[in-house]
Amino acid sequence: MRASSSPRKGCPARVGPAIVGACLFFAPVSQPGVAFAQEASRTDQEGNAGEDFFRPPANLFQTMTQYKSTLGSGSTSGSIVNVPSETLKLRYDHSIELAPQWILALRSDLPTIAKNPVSSSNPNGEYEIGIGDADTQAAIIHNLSQRWAIGGGARLIAPTGGDTFGSGKWQVMPVIGARVALWEINSSSYLEPIVRYDVSFAGDPTKKNISNLQIGPALNIGLPDRWFITFYPSTDIRINYGDPITGQTGRLFLPFDFRIGRKLDSNSALSFEIGVPIIKDYPVYTIKTQTRFNLTF
Repeated sequence: MRASSSPRKGCPARVGPAIVGACLFFAPVSQPGVAFAQEASRTDQEGNAGEDFFRPPANLFQTMTQYKSTLGSGSTSGSIVNVPSETLKLRYDHSIELAPQWILALRSDLPTIAKNPVSSSNPNGEYEIGIGDADTQAAIIHNLSQRWAIGGGARLIAPTGGDTFGSGKWQVMPVIGARVALWEINSSSYLEPIVRYDVSFAGDPTKKNISNLQIGPALNIGLPDRWFITFYPSTDIRINYGDPITGQTGRLFLPFDFRIGRKLDSNSALSFEIGVPIIKDYPVYTIKTQTRFNLTF
């Protein structure tokens, strides 16, 4: 959704995507702030790199490369080692205006993974490449006021990755969140806490059952010259209620996670993210890096 920092009187029936977004984000209230609102909306869009859950572009195509190291079983029985993996994920988002201030946001992801874990299909830990678990997501987003928005939806994850590259389980992931604009900083800054719950419900009965709470209290700060920094942009804070994983000693995983990036032009952005554990009783990763290129249209 597109934000502005002042009310608009009304929205024309057919206008460009940026103006439609600004109209969606605010209910009509008064005329005197129109010029200021238009200027703030343009500024806000310059800072929107396509990652804002509550202001999705009409269409987004993303390529994401990720390096992640996790704990896994070594080739020696009973040993625990760091297992690195590299992921190339292709993502497509599409948003549909349902009514004023209401948007349906759709997302699909297809990951390709390279890793060398020891498993029943790869007993020697050879380096292999394959398709991971694909997912689709739908969310309904509603703007409550000029500053506030809320949303909720669900993600469905299919076990397309098999024994080596996936969980072996069908998963559903309900998600809820809110957004508050931080105009006190600038028009590109916002706080966007999101909570998800990942739970498995079918699939390979020999695989671990999945049940964990995922939290991402994203704080985005707009910087000069179209730069931005986001603290906790991913839902990497985890509390595990499911079967224990390799190396687990408790339920909590708490990392320090941040992303820095820049809008290259009005339709593209490049960003880099890094996450390192602070508390890893539930060891989601030992290090994570991501590079993302977003193209909006």
